[in-house]
Amino acid sequence: MSIEVKGLTKIYGSQRAVDNINFSIKKGEIVGFLGPNGAGKSTTMKMITGYLKPDVGSAIVSGIEVAKHPLQTKKKIGYLPESNALYYDMYVREYLSFIAEIHGMGQKKIAVEKVIQTTGLIPESHKKIGQLSKGYKQRVGIAAALIHNPDVLILDEPTSGLDPNQIVEIRQVIKEQGKDKIILFSSHILQEVEAICDRVIIINKGKIVADDRTANLQAVSKSNAVKVGFKEVLETEWLKRLPSARLVDKTDLYNWSIETDEPEALRKQILEMSLQHNLNIVSLQSQNLSLEEVFRNLTRHN
Repeated sequence: MSIEVKGLTKIYGSQRAVDNINFSIKKGEIVGFLGPNGAGKSTTMKMITGYLKPDVGSAIVSGIEVAKHPLQTKKKIGYLPESNALYYDMYVREYLSFIAEIHGMGQKKIAVEKVIQTTGLIPESHKKIGQLSKGYKQRVGIAAALIHNPDVLILDEPTSGLDPNQIVEIRQVIKEQGKDKIILFSSHILQEVEAICDRVIIINKGKIVADDRTANLQAVSKSNAVKVGFKEVLETEWLKRLPSARLVDKTDLYNWSIETDEPEALRKQILEMSLQHNLNIVSLQSQNLSLEEVFRNLTRHN
């Protein structure tokens, strides 16, 4: 059970939407696939699932090349596309039974009831899909991806439209499924990725710019952040003038996050500035960059 991506490339006119990317994922891995809008995430996922054919390279799922054997590989994959197209006139159970039938499953009723329970659809399962909230429609999409018990789950923005409580519930579903499956999912909610994934792949302008465990990405990042809070309201330029400050972000009226290659030197400079201008420091601490800050560093200038 694995996903192997080798030299995968997709070209639209003069644009390389996906540009010669390589990675592999093994059973039991939950991998976050991140990138700015237009970076090539959805295009890559569509090529892995067989909905798009690559111009160059290959995607291999459980030893089967997707482009050569699309039907065989689709049996092994559960896919939730970003658009999550559903039949709004069908009832929830009717739709999931229809999907089970497409997969040629026996004991459809048992499979439908199991996936309804797994995805928390029980309270709304008697309704037509068109009557559901956006969050419950998303659950139906996840249920449809899970119903045939695939080896691989490809989820494009699986928590889109969910409220905070629903996000926690779906997060648990994903983590539980990840114990004996491969899960590749994209999300713009980086805190969600940090909570679920041990590994992250970041793509920017069609190229992979990072592929590592989340903790490693944060640890080997070229800079750290110094968080400082003042009692007074400061001008941004005061902090930008500090020699060791690389990037200054205002968190709120009184608090700042300053990226730096020299956290100890920066803390000293902040203290010297506060003494010189008679400023009151409320808090001052160093910490590794969050995944969000690492993501911004890797995609901002590339």
